[in-house]
Amino acid sequence: MSDTEEIRLEPCEPGRLTPAELKTLFLFEKLTDEQLIWIAEHGCTMRVPAGGLVIREGDPAEAFFVLLSGTISLIRRVGPDDVTTTRTEQRGVYMGATNAYLKDDGVPRKYMASMRALSDSEFFMLSAADFGRLMREWFPMAIHLLEGLTLGQRSMQAAIGERQRLAALGALSAGLMHELNNPAAAASRATGALRERVAAMRMKLGKLAAGKVAPDRLTALLNLQEEVIERAAKAPALTALQIADLEDELGEWMDEHGITGAWDVAPVFAQGNIDTECLSQIEARLASPELLDQAIHWIGYALETEQLMSDIEDATGRVSSLVLAAKRYSHLDRAAHQWIDVHPGLDSTLVMLAHKIGQDIRLVKDYDRTLPQVPAHPAELNQVWTNLIDNAVQAMAGSGTLTIRTYREDDHVVVSVGDTGPGMPPEVRKRVFEPFFTTKPVGEGTGLGLDISYRIVVNGHGGDITVQSQPGDTKFLVRLPVSEPPSA
Repeated sequence: MSDTEEIRLEPCEPGRLTPAELKTLFLFEKLTDEQLIWIAEHGCTMRVPAGGLVIREGDPAEAFFVLLSGTISLIRRVGPDDVTTTRTEQRGVYMGATNAYLKDDGVPRKYMASMRALSDSEFFMLSAADFGRLMREWFPMAIHLLEGLTLGQRSMQAAIGERQRLAALGALSAGLMHELNNPAAAASRATGALRERVAAMRMKLGKLAAGKVAPDRLTALLNLQEEVIERAAKAPALTALQIADLEDELGEWMDEHGITGAWDVAPVFAQGNIDTECLSQIEARLASPELLDQAIHWIGYALETEQLMSDIEDATGRVSSLVLAAKRYSHLDRAAHQWIDVHPGLDSTLVMLAHKIGQDIRLVKDYDRTLPQVPAHPAELNQVWTNLIDNAVQAMAGSGTLTIRTYREDDHVVVSVGDTGPGMPPEVRKRVFEPFFTTKPVGEGTGLGLDISYRIVVNGHGGDITVQSQPGDTKFLVRLPVSEPPSA
C-alpha cells in the first residue's frame, strides 16, 4: 500500500438509515428511540467499491465507521511491509475514530490502521465530533471509566518506563564501576610494587659498584640486562604448567650457585621465559662468582619492573577501552540521527553488560563486517540491544550460550540475539511485545522492555522485530532498513 495512494470514496448519503435499521446493529441495539433518531439524523451511509482505501493509517481520525455490508481488512504498516491484522465481513463491526470520546489534550487523533474494502462495501458513518459528543453526553459514567483507563495506562506506562530507564541506568553504572574498579586496583597495586622494585634496583646497583666490578664487566652486565629484558618481551607465553616446571629448574640452578632467596627470584625469571642457559651466560659474562648473587637479583628486579609496567599498561588500556565503550554506548558526543555501523553499538553494549553475562555464559559473535551502514538513532538502538541481551542472559539463568549474529536480508540489516534458554510457549510469543506483559516474578519486570524496543525499531526506525523460539533456541531478530524510511 503506497503512502501516496489517493482515497476515492463515493459521496456520503445522509438520512438513508432509519432508526429501526440502526437498531439492528449490535452497537446501537440498546439505545432509545430518541437516541437512534439523533444518530440517524447526524450520520450518513457511504459505498466503497472493491479495492478502495477507506482510511489510511496516520491520517487525522475524522470519522467513525460501522460496516453494513461487504468485506474489509485492517492493515498496519510494519517497516516497508503492510500486515493485515483483521479481515471480516461481520455486519456491525466498527473502526476509525474510536478514541474521539477522549478529552481534547492537544494530541492529534490519528487512525491507528488502514482499512480497505475487499468487496463492494457499505458503511454507516458519523463524524468524529458527533461520535465524541454522543459518547460524552449519553454515557458519562462509561466515559469517565474509559478515560481513566486510557489516560491512567498512559501515565502508568510513562512513570514505569522512566523508572525502568533509571533502574537500567543504575545497573549499567554499577556494572561499569565494577569493571573499572578491577583494572584501576590492578594499576594501583602494580604502581606500589614498582616503586619498591625501583628502590631495590638502586640499592643493588650501588652494591655492585661497591664490589669493585671492573668497568668492562659492569658494562657487559648492563648489556646483558637489556638482552634479557628484550628476550623476555619477545618470548612466547607459557602455560601455567610450563611456568611451574621452569621455576623448579631455575630454583635448582640458583640453589646450586648460592643465590639467596631463590624461591622469590625464580618465579620472576620463569614469568619472563628465562631459562638456566641464560643464567649460565650471565655467570660467564660476570666472571666474578662473588657478585653473581647480587647480579641475579639486580636483573630480576629489572625483569619484574618491566612486568609491572606491562601490567600498568594493560590496566590503563582496559580503563580506556571501558570509557570508550561507555562513550560509544551513550553517544554523548554524536548527532542523534546518523548513518552507523551496528557492530560498535553491539560491542559497547556487551562491554557494558559484561558483569551480567558472567563467566558461565559462552559468548559467540558471528558478525558480517561487510554490512552497509543504516540510518539510525544509535543511543536508542543501544537501548534495544541492552533489553534483548539482558533478557537473553536472564532466560539462561546464568549458564548457556549467547549468540549475536548480523547478516543482510534483502534491503535490511538483521541483528539476531539468541540464547539457549528454555524457550517461550506460543501463548507467550504472541504477547511478548505487549506493554506491561511479563513472565518475570512480581517486582522483577515491568513488561515494558520489549514494548519499548518494538516502538524504537518499528516506529522510530521503520524496521521490524520478531521472535523465534523453541526449547534451547530463542532468537530475537531486529531488521533495520538500509535506506532512510519515509517517516524519518
